[in-house]
Amino acid sequence: MSVLSKPYFHDEAEAFRFVEAMLWPEGPVCPHCGCTGRTYALQGVRSKATKKNPEGVVRHGLKKCGDCRKQFTVRIGTIFEESHLPLHKWLQAIFLMCASKKGVSAHQLHRTLEVTYKTAWFLAHRIREAMKDGGSTPMGGAGVVLEVDETFLGKQATIFVSGKGWQQRRGTGDMRKIVSLVERGGRARSIHVDSLQKEEMVRAMQTADRASVLNTDQAQHYRRIGKEFADHQSVDHGKDEYVRYDAGALTTTNTVEGFFSIFKRGMKGVYQHCSEQHLHRYLAEFDFRYSNRVALGVDDQERANRALKGVVGKRLTYRSTDERAEATQA
Repeated sequence: MSVLSKPYFHDEAEAFRFVEAMLWPEGPVCPHCGCTGRTYALQGVRSKATKKNPEGVVRHGLKKCGDCRKQFTVRIGTIFEESHLPLHKWLQAIFLMCASKKGVSAHQLHRTLEVTYKTAWFLAHRIREAMKDGGSTPMGGAGVVLEVDETFLGKQATIFVSGKGWQQRRGTGDMRKIVSLVERGGRARSIHVDSLQKEEMVRAMQTADRASVLNTDQAQHYRRIGKEFADHQSVDHGKDEYVRYDAGALTTTNTVEGFFSIFKRGMKGVYQHCSEQHLHRYLAEFDFRYSNRVALGVDDQERANRALKGVVGKRLTYRSTDERAEATQA
């Protein structure tokens, strides 16, 4: 038996039952008034007739609230709301994105799910929205080693140099800057920053628990903020130092650099292009898979279930994906 042979991946009624069991473990909840005790299912209701479906389509999972008298399904108030895509295809897409270590491109989803590319692209962004953790839970803690490092994505702009022609500018000024916090043996959280100046670094590390042991390289922007932590140790990459043992304590940034390795292989090998306004969603996707990996006891199915539980209250419209202001909410 294949994992994808489960009934809820192919049958719409089973898909609704599965999602309801995950999101309503204690029974249906009316999204309009919050009623939990007086709801009942509506059987045999069909949508309006269309040329494609002259008899209409069965409205699976339709319920009515006994208090406010309004109809609803489990889709309301989630990333599934107002979507014309069958719920069982949503579940297939969630599983594929959660089970693929370096992600699944929108073109691959478009071919696999037999939907348009535009649908697949928007579908993937809404699933990434469900993967976001909100950033409110502190990273690290007493006795936890928190590795922090920065990486750069994209290319430098090209400039015309007299006698040499078009040359790529040196440095990282035009590249997208990302700061990642990784608990050694735990979770990851990545933040897209505008620069590596003090204000931006403080913002990036505002959820880091100051009781943690901080491990970084010797970049100057970590020196001042490192004094706020229980301990701050660094390795000197300029002297080819990548691991150091001091009285049994291990100092390294290899864990966070390993996370960057997975992230960059996915962004360059699978997604290939990412505009800056959507970068925070891609970071949430890679953070989610890393923070719910097999090494932490989370298999593919459980990872997909955790992503499914995150769909509530994260409505994303197609228009909002094109607003640059969204990128500041990472």
